[in-house]
Amino acid sequence: MVADEEGYLYFLGRKDEMIKTSGYRVSPTEIEEEAYATGLVRDAVALGVEDAKLGQHVLLVASPAGSDGLDRVALIAAMKRRLPLYMVPSVVVVRDEIPRSPNGKFDRAMLREEFATWPSEQP
Repeated sequence: MVADEEGYLYFLGRKDEMIKTSGYRVSPTEIEEEAYATGLVRDAVALGVEDAKLGQHVLLVASPAGSDGLDRVALIAAMKRRLPLYMVPSVVVVRDEIPRSPNGKFDRAMLREEFATWPSEQP
């Protein structure tokens, strides 16, 4: 909230979570739900990362569903069968645990800051 010189308060809102890629507005929830539907991930957070050509590219931070780790290639292949190409993550970062905020939600702000300049190709 911001107050002007007359004391009126203005609610500025929160940062938009939508990913803007290839001219489309994409909900990160849609991408995350499809990642879960593959059965390969336990947790998933989709983010939009700045990209000179696309506006933003999709980065997925995911933790494996099992103890064998997460096969990025298999995850991407499964998501390509379920999503339009512009929604498929160009990068999957595997983490054993995804950081959470004090209220138990995924800490998207911290992840956005951490991956702000992540390249659009897999390392």
